[in-house]
Amino acid sequence: MNARDIEIFRSVMVSGTASKTASLLGISQSAVSQSLRKLEASADLCLFERIRGRLVPTREAQILLNDIEQYFVGLQAIEHRIRSLKSAGPDRLCAAVYPALGFSFLPRVVATYRQRFPETCIYLQIMSSKDVHAHVTSGQADFGLMADEMSLAGLEHSLFYRTRGVVVMHRDHPLSNKQVLELTDFDGTDFIALNAEDSSRRRLDALFQNAGVTPRRVVETPYSQTVCELARQGVGMGLANPVTAIGYADHGLILRRAAFDVEFRCILLFRPDKLFSESSKQFLKFMRIQMNEVQMQIDQVLGATVAHEGGARTA
Repeated sequence: MNARDIEIFRSVMVSGTASKTASLLGISQSAVSQSLRKLEASADLCLFERIRGRLVPTREAQILLNDIEQYFVGLQAIEHRIRSLKSAGPDRLCAAVYPALGFSFLPRVVATYRQRFPETCIYLQIMSSKDVHAHVTSGQADFGLMADEMSLAGLEHSLFYRTRGVVVMHRDHPLSNKQVLELTDFDGTDFIALNAEDSSRRRLDALFQNAGVTPRRVVETPYSQTVCELARQGVGMGLANPVTAIGYADHGLILRRAAFDVEFRCILLFRPDKLFSESSKQFLKFMRIQMNEVQMQIDQVLGATVAHEGGARTA
């Protein structure tokens, strides 16, 4: 089995006939037929039924095509990355960031950073914490920001920030007049929950259980952004990362302090064998400055200080 045979097989599956494949690839129809038979022999599978001169894909061929499509997507991604590296120049940085910071916080950091360093090419990759971990481990990202929900063995890491969650709800919610929400306020209330594997969700569930509180979970979602948007639409109330929630404060979302402490923690991580570039060091400084500004906005909206602390290694 070789790459050329796989390419011909894929082309036949997509185009539908051997003659179209021959025309597309600039080869003879007999070469297409020979390649398909060679692929079938090497795989020891019947991939096509030959019916009145037509190639009819078998079930095995359809299943194989799914895997081959992933193979070609991977090749295209590699080609795209090579083109990006060629065009980026030497002054570049790549940050892998989980959604809580990726959709609002980091774009503000990038905007202020580029005012000072417009020559730097920034690759901002927004993904799950699991994928952030994988990108940093593999060396694809210079550093990552993720939730505290995975093992950090083998990686350098530090706490970038930790902050108490805030209660979010629609402005017309029955509890919107309360400035501080107690655990008992959630009993029997429509509640938008983070997914069960989320570390802050687990901490909150433990508090609910100990207090004998049973909220009515109407939606579960992995992201604080979705919790905020659902709350803004009046679906229920939820507990969200305030760094995310503050972006919705001017769009009909009410933020309230919680009388209980459920922390959201963000971890900065990078490979110990990968030296920080000067661009990365400067970018982290801008991140810390922006985080301080966001924290002041949160404090202003809540009318009181939300516990917050953190730091980032920049060397």
